[in-house]
Amino acid sequence: MPASPYNQPIKDWPEGERPRERLLQLGEDNLSEAELMAIVLRTGDPASKASAVDLSRRLLDRFDNDLSAISNATVAELCEAPGIGPAKACEIKAAFELGRRRLQKEDGPLQRKQFRCSEDVASFYIPRLADKKREQFQVLLLDRKNRFLRDVMVSQGSLDASVVHPREVFNPAIRDSAAAIICVHNHPSGDPQPSPEDRALTRRLLEVGETIGIPVLDHIIVGRNDHVSFKDEGWLTSGRG
Repeated sequence: MPASPYNQPIKDWPEGERPRERLLQLGEDNLSEAELMAIVLRTGDPASKASAVDLSRRLLDRFDNDLSAISNATVAELCEAPGIGPAKACEIKAAFELGRRRLQKEDGPLQRKQFRCSEDVASFYIPRLADKKREQFQVLLLDRKNRFLRDVMVSQGSLDASVVHPREVFNPAIRDSAAAIICVHNHPSGDPQPSPEDRALTRRLLEVGETIGIPVLDHIIVGRNDHVSFKDEGWLTSGRG
């Protein structure tokens, strides 16, 4: 019985089934994720006679078809997939990093962003923080007209929690003469509902901000596709954070 063409190198496949040819004929929007990944990988694994598409499918299976998980995986984690070595892992990391940088350039510098509400802040940070494996605590510095000066990552925590001290939050605000701040952090679980620790931290930050004259205008927690704003929920009122 002749071998199936899909057990052969991609160059021996029917032309209309090869990922690169399909992209040229149909456009990238019509390719599967495995086909797009195969174009990035370029070659298969001669040892196992797996094609680039086979490797892509294995990689997607290993990460439960979650492109965000693949994007955030380390080179070592990617190399745990059969047929993926350091060179191919670097190709994957480079491809996703280009995508991230394009997103950043599209959005423009933070200083030019005009955030009118918590949804504006969340829409900016969800793509940047939602898929992180660790909590990251960002402080957004504002001038006297509530215009954004810059953002500062003051803490990167464990898988479950971020250790944040008020002095780490307010030091950059004092150095930059910020008039107010907004705090933003992510929940790696994807659930943006605040924990008791989040509420306790917010109360402490509110107290310190009132004492030194740099108010906390909001604390926003981002999840996978959603966010919670302490301001919108009315939790910035004294004693209710």
